[in-house]
Amino acid sequence: MTFVVTNSPDELDFDVVVVGGSLAGAATAILIADRCPGTRILLIEKSERFSRRVGEATVEVSTYFLQRLLGLTTHLHHQHLVKNGLRFWFSNETTRELPDCAEIGGRYLSRLPAYLVDRAVLDEEALRVAAAKGVEIWRPATVKDVTLRAGGTQGITTTRQGVESVIKCRWVVDASGVAAFLARREGWWHRNEEHPTAAAWARWRKTGDFDSPGLAAKYPKWAKATYSIRGSATNHFMGTGWWAWWIPLRGGDVSIGLVFDQRIVEFPKSGSVADRLKNFLNQHPVARELLADAEPCDGDSHWRRDLSYRVDQLAGDGFAIVGDAAGFIDPFYSPGLDWLSFTTYRAADLIKTWRENGDVDTQASRMNVDFGRSYDRWFDALYRDKYEYVGECDLMQLAFRFDVALYYLGVVTQPYLRGERTFMDPYFSHPASGPFFWWMRLYNRRFASIGRRRRRLGRTGRTNAHRRLLVEGFTLSPRMLMMIVRATLGWLWLELKEGWWTWFESGKTEKRAATLS
Repeated sequence: MTFVVTNSPDELDFDVVVVGGSLAGAATAILIADRCPGTRILLIEKSERFSRRVGEATVEVSTYFLQRLLGLTTHLHHQHLVKNGLRFWFSNETTRELPDCAEIGGRYLSRLPAYLVDRAVLDEEALRVAAAKGVEIWRPATVKDVTLRAGGTQGITTTRQGVESVIKCRWVVDASGVAAFLARREGWWHRNEEHPTAAAWARWRKTGDFDSPGLAAKYPKWAKATYSIRGSATNHFMGTGWWAWWIPLRGGDVSIGLVFDQRIVEFPKSGSVADRLKNFLNQHPVARELLADAEPCDGDSHWRRDLSYRVDQLAGDGFAIVGDAAGFIDPFYSPGLDWLSFTTYRAADLIKTWRENGDVDTQASRMNVDFGRSYDRWFDALYRDKYEYVGECDLMQLAFRFDVALYYLGVVTQPYLRGERTFMDPYFSHPASGPFFWWMRLYNRRFASIGRRRRRLGRTGRTNAHRRLLVEGFTLSPRMLMMIVRATLGWLWLELKEGWWTWFESGKTEKRAATLS
């Protein structure tokens, strides 16, 4: 393959400068180095060493990306924990102890690979791989300004070791994470006002162990209910308008974080973040059992409002935006690394198009359209008003079956069937995904309406005690269709039993909201 460089090498310091050296930036640099040999890449990272961050659970698509495209399989096996699916715990005023709480999860270990990762360790390894492929690393260094020129030479003002300099390059890749350097600077960043979530999180030591002999002796019937390892799942504590994650990390620390809808839940205002987090979670019997002797790790407690935001423009002739810098919806179901996989692959493909003297404008325009549609539809299908029912076991039981089965059949199958070109098409961007989008949007809206009515009538959590849904497991087999059929029948029964009360209320609510706006 012949590559054509449109700028003279003498005019440029580098072909590509990546701003941000954590996983999104390192992954983009690796992909460009692999697909465009000879490309001069500079990666600028502000930190001397990475600290821990959220985004600690991979799912099946991002795992495929990390393993088969970035070559991190051995690292993931040796330095992180194998993830065994998702597990959800529900409580109400009648649940006093752990076994009283309703549980949703797998009966057996997961079939496809996924991991619970320490992001500081994973990000360092990805950066090491990028350096080994010839990417030049400046660290620590700070980007102070970027001058974008469509189709021309980009200018980056940076400071390294106290010396300020201006770098000339053809492409800038913004991988600055939630700082979203380019998008905020250019006015492309917008808060998602329809999804006002906030989060508090910390890492902990001396937590309880789901799979300990002590708990098994204390609650023998509960311990025997599953053949899986409960503790190595991404465990979720669920409540009205909120949920919390429990993710163990290699070495013994546990990442615990609370996410809540600020319209429904008010987080305590006094005390340290860790103390407020622990006190809040103590209302849940499962969390209370496991956090009894827990101690927060020093300097590792965090708080953030307004988690959800979108970016209008992800690419142009001279720049691309990847990872969290390109938008974020919600951490539920751990979609962040999937989004990272799609955005970094498309950014690398855009630069490959330039190296092959292809139509960059068309490719960049298509990237903006695809990711804009993907964000809107992914939010509308899965996350809009989901916090109205996350604390309801029977509703989440149906949603869990639908959400995960459709994810397996519609998304996880694709890289195994199509290979890496799957990452050209983010969620719901392909026309064939339309029916799946409308179906997911419909049942999510119906469950939210039912959950909203229960909360208004003071009837939340009625199904949250002494229930256990232990699924046999998710696969890429067409038999997953039967899980969708069973969930559909359960949904129809729910509508006949209770949902019909909201059929007319939903229309009135939407009409009232439109009038107020």
